[in-house]
Amino acid sequence: MGAAPLIFLCQILVIFAMTKKKFMGLYLNPNADAFLQNKNSRIYVDKSMILDELNQILCTNEDFVCMSRARRFGKSMAGNLISAYYSRGCDTRDVFSGMKIGQLPDFDRYLNKFNVIKLDLNGFFQTAVTKELLMEEINETVRKEFRVQFPDLEFSDTDNIGKCMLQVYDATGEKFVIIIDEYDVLVREKVSSKLFDSYLGFLNGLFKNTTLRPAIALAYITGILPIVRDKIQSKLNEFTEYTMVNPRQFAEHIGFTKDEVEALCRQYGMDASECARWYDGYGFSSTVHIYNPLSVVSAMRDGAFDNYWTTTSSFEALKEYIMLNFNGIKEDVISMISGASVPQRAQIPEHLRVHQQQGQCLHLPDSFGLSCI
Repeated sequence: MGAAPLIFLCQILVIFAMTKKKFMGLYLNPNADAFLQNKNSRIYVDKSMILDELNQILCTNEDFVCMSRARRFGKSMAGNLISAYYSRGCDTRDVFSGMKIGQLPDFDRYLNKFNVIKLDLNGFFQTAVTKELLMEEINETVRKEFRVQFPDLEFSDTDNIGKCMLQVYDATGEKFVIIIDEYDVLVREKVSSKLFDSYLGFLNGLFKNTTLRPAIALAYITGILPIVRDKIQSKLNEFTEYTMVNPRQFAEHIGFTKDEVEALCRQYGMDASECARWYDGYGFSSTVHIYNPLSVVSAMRDGAFDNYWTTTSSFEALKEYIMLNFNGIKEDVISMISGASVPQRAQIPEHLRVHQQQGQCLHLPDSFGLSCI
């Protein structure tokens, strides 16, 4: 082969690479690296069937989903998985074909078919140079990626994410999947009213815009808190909430099920009964008991049961309320730390009772693990 054909071939490859690259960004159409890092971990449990549930509500009036769970419960990993499945910025057919979702005959119906916008709100907040300008920074950052990936469209310097999405939808008919991790961080951080009002405007532009609504195939937001009624509920009232108290069809998809934990115990030579005594603290239904993934994975890795969950954050946020001693909660906490049980003061439906064998008592097997329900 002469020099000229080789040069021509190299030019074709460069053009092909540039074409592939234009559909990939950090926040708009991200690649699958975060998901693959999770999947390549020594201990990984396949939770891909959450995609089957999401595919059933995609592009319907039920496609705005708010998933609230306690810390280190697998929320971010689920977001990475969802992004890798829907994002046009990657080709994950080979990966998902070998997972549980891949056993379904139509598993690839929506595979890598959508423009995905994936935002870690806590990451943006913690790294923002000027906190008060957080929302402007987010809009500007994502707008830059719109300009790279859709060079034929014109985006003004004042266009927010919603306006950029609307332009793309109007010009191409392409729909979007929006994933926001830790949507509640600004509530938990008790930010200034100026920043919070700016955040409300951000949410309003994305989720209260009837013109933009058909352009969104799925909105999936996660946080520790359920939707905060007195602060942002009006901006998120289009969302269906799936909480730890009422997870409905998503009960088994975030967190480890009893069967999954028993399989890990067999693999790592750990006592399943002892594992349940330590970590089986969440009864989502009469049949579904969910374990905290961090605690289980840490126990398998270290070969020892311990209070792993309590090392993930300080108790300062809880301390303020415990010290108020409302209805004797301070004495109750002291009693539970010492190993005692405390009678319930709330009426809890039978199928939601934790550790039914303990009757009317609330028990803390993993040191405060239940106090965050």
